[in-house]
Amino acid sequence: MATTPAEQGPPGDAETRQFIEDFAIMLTDAGLQRMPSRVFTALLATQKGSLTAGELADVLQISPAAVSGAVRYLTHVGLVTRAREPGERRDHYLIGDDQWYEGFGRKDAIYQQLSEVLARGVDAVGHGTPAGKRIAETKDFFEFISKEIPVLIDRWRREKEQ
Repeated sequence: MATTPAEQGPPGDAETRQFIEDFAIMLTDAGLQRMPSRVFTALLATQKGSLTAGELADVLQISPAAVSGAVRYLTHVGLVTRAREPGERRDHYLIGDDQWYEGFGRKDAIYQQLSEVLARGVDAVGHGTPAGKRIAETKDFFEFISKEIPVLIDRWRREKEQ
């Protein structure tokens, strides 16, 4: 019996593999570590929405240890979820339909913490000094981002519903 694209396992065709590598390079250039970038993109590109560690290793031609480190990082930052299918012993790693941008949207607490540390930095180096001005501008930026990200996520949810 033939499977539909939605039932297929790991991405295997050359064009999909090239997309995985190209997008992973872009994520790495944007600051994400290389292996987590590759694992995240492989999960993004799979039709069934989840892969086991073994499937990820096969698709990306990497070691199980590299998969383990990458999924540990991705679960820690909220971009990937680990689950088990009933009756199986293997973990499956997945990206929910909205998980990646929801994970991004939860970073506002981190931005607030950064703002607090930066405020102490301004006090430490002096408000009127060149360093104080740079640190204050950085603090202001993170405070701005902290306020704007939840607004953007709400706008995206509304956009997605339409």
